[in-house]
Amino acid sequence: MMSAVQILVVDDELAIRQVLAANLHKENYVVEDVGSGEEALDRLGKGDVDIAICDMKMPGLSGIDVMRKAAESGIDTTFLLMTAYASVDTAVEAMKAGAFDYMLKPVRIEEVLHQIKQIENIRGLRNENRLLRRIVLGDNENLCEMTSPAMQEIERIVSKVATTDSTVLITGESGTGKGVIARSIHKQSPRAGAPFIPVNCGSIPENLIESEFFGHTKGAFTSADRVKKGLFLEADKGTIFLDEIGELPLHLQVKLLHVIEEKEFRPVGSSQVKRVDIRIVAATNRNLGEMVARGEFREDLYFRIDVFHIHIPPLRERRGDIAKLVRFFLERGGGRFSQGRKISIEPEAENLLIAHDWRGNVREIENIIARALILADGERIAVADLPSHITRLGSAGNGSSALPTGTSLRELVRTHEYNLIQMAIEDAGGDRRAAAQALGIGLSTLYRKLEEFGPPA
Repeated sequence: MMSAVQILVVDDELAIRQVLAANLHKENYVVEDVGSGEEALDRLGKGDVDIAICDMKMPGLSGIDVMRKAAESGIDTTFLLMTAYASVDTAVEAMKAGAFDYMLKPVRIEEVLHQIKQIENIRGLRNENRLLRRIVLGDNENLCEMTSPAMQEIERIVSKVATTDSTVLITGESGTGKGVIARSIHKQSPRAGAPFIPVNCGSIPENLIESEFFGHTKGAFTSADRVKKGLFLEADKGTIFLDEIGELPLHLQVKLLHVIEEKEFRPVGSSQVKRVDIRIVAATNRNLGEMVARGEFREDLYFRIDVFHIHIPPLRERRGDIAKLVRFFLERGGGRFSQGRKISIEPEAENLLIAHDWRGNVREIENIIARALILADGERIAVADLPSHITRLGSAGNGSSALPTGTSLRELVRTHEYNLIQMAIEDAGGDRRAAAQALGIGLSTLYRKLEEFGPPA
């Protein structure tokens, strides 16, 4: 199962810490709280803190002091700062010091959760890029270069389309490395020196999407207490990566089409037109053609983003790459999850992994291997160290019965995917959010698939 996000709340006021921690616990985050900058640095030094929500003004070390000292120590934690004394100088100081953003006290939990989701998306894409860049495309270190013809062809296509300014649509299942391909296109393009701005369209609340995309003026709506630049303006001269574009509401699709065609937009609450020079790369794990037919996605927008199409095949269609990925994650995870022991894998366990359908693709393999490294008692991962949904399916496949007569491949895949989702929900004790995380898909995607599939016939 995917590890929970670790959050540290830092504030000298106990009541603020308790309220934030309680609300974040309800959202299934792992939360700790401390009352001073000195305590925060001590906890951050122990590692594993993904996000620190930190007050700017505290006795002793300030929030900015903590952030700077953490950066100097090489601590990879993203900071959200809180302040009761907002000003332009405060904002400039916070952002220059490396804060993701700052919030005005008293903070609203809705804003905190929204900011955390944004950080999760950016950290996820960044970590995915670090890890999968070598796996999907290979590089000079060549730790785990894919050898399947499909991935070699994608590498060739990326090198060609990157030099153009064409809009690109990347499709493929969750966890196949769409974000890595998008970042590679940017890095190989003439825009490489300008910003690459990743946006997860499925994680932004619908009422905030327009403001996040195009910015807003101060006072444009109730909580607009300052001017917001917007992600499209931040991406000026660079590339904006619209992940999960199939989740974009129809009324925003119209505005996105206008930006693509005219390279201009108006911030929320403003009459002033802003012009941008951006390249758009989009990605989705949904079938946009079918969505167009159902009236859920605009046909004109589909044609504008599908100028150049790159499809990343799932791992089950390139099983020759699975063993390489397993060995890569064994080597990479040994220090983190097995106290430095060098652990291999038993052939029977490896065969089960190669035979598995990997609906979560590369992300799922990473999670399974991390879990197995923790559980392994000796120097080899055994079948018993693998999750039940892998061993159960493996056992079922070892029986003497053949495939059901008259069953199409589509129905077999549909039934298998439905069973995997049900197993994940069962393993998570009925917690569908946790099940979605374990499968490497969004909660909205899990609900959509349950509604779409229903109990298989």
